[in-house]
Amino acid sequence: MALDTEGDSLHHYPERLALVQLGVPGGDVWLVDPLALADLAPLGRVFAAPGVTVVLHAGDNDLAHLKRRHGLRFGSVFDTSVAARFLAARATGLDVLLDTYVGVKLPPSRQKDDWSARPLSEAQRDYAAADVFHLGELRRCLTEELRRVGRLAWVEEECAALAAQPVVERPVDPNAFAGLRGARELPARGLAVLRELHALRERLALGADRPPFKIVGDETLVRLARTAPADRAALAGLPGCTPRVIGRWGDALLEAVARALALPEDALPVLERQPRARIPGAATRRIDTLRRWRAGAVERAGLEPGLLLPNRLITAIALAAPPDVEALVAVDGVRRWRAEAFGREIVAALAAV
Repeated sequence: MALDTEGDSLHHYPERLALVQLGVPGGDVWLVDPLALADLAPLGRVFAAPGVTVVLHAGDNDLAHLKRRHGLRFGSVFDTSVAARFLAARATGLDVLLDTYVGVKLPPSRQKDDWSARPLSEAQRDYAAADVFHLGELRRCLTEELRRVGRLAWVEEECAALAAQPVVERPVDPNAFAGLRGARELPARGLAVLRELHALRERLALGADRPPFKIVGDETLVRLARTAPADRAALAGLPGCTPRVIGRWGDALLEAVARALALPEDALPVLERQPRARIPGAATRRIDTLRRWRAGAVERAGLEPGLLLPNRLITAIALAAPPDVEALVAVDGVRRWRAEAFGREIVAALAAV
């Protein structure tokens, strides 16, 4: 069964799952309206059923939405984007892959549409259906090519991990404001202003049902925190503070700035800098060795570095220093396909350090 979803993150806040597209061999396509349904559990019974493979393209977000928001589970999945990466495709967009392998062209993109608006237009229905209509045939073509080059098992292992990957709720981060670019360059008082503005923007976004970036952009928030404007004239001089922004939210922005400026010194935010984990010298040498090995392996295998051996795995392997292939497989994140295809080379490279 082919699967795709559409969200409404460009138009509403918080984002909702606005459409689910399903397709089966033979060409039948269904468009399911999750906004009109209280429960998607019947779909979960299909997705998790033995013998059913759910075919997606770049399906990380699709799976995350359905797992987190609807508690669905998946048995077998096949991600055509993952498959294309293992075939060293130069471009992995669905439109490119369908044109290359199936010889069909998708309708013009409608990714910026508000998919929660009803009724859907004919053009939206055509676009949504096309995203799943050809996925089964694309999977067949990619599977044949993967089998020819001996990498089908590699893709199946990666897709099995994708299906089983748990999705946890993200806790609310009280210091999310500190993650904005330029935030950590602000003095403590400026950070207090940014904290107030960030919290205000969240409340305004929820109240207006608009994404935060459509209230005030991140860069504008940091500018406001840096300059701490006292009146509308000062607001008007800042890039991003358009007449519309000032007209709708100017007073609230100024009040947030004033609240932060009135805080006592002991109420100002203090950001603890996380010390970098210290890596022993021997492990550092192993990291350098693995990176040099990867550079050569990438050329031979025709795989991108982040697919063949991502940096996080290089560090984990260097710290574990596995003496043999079985110990290498035990390192969290090392798939069996990596160990079988490259394990002996990796262990030999480590032994030479």
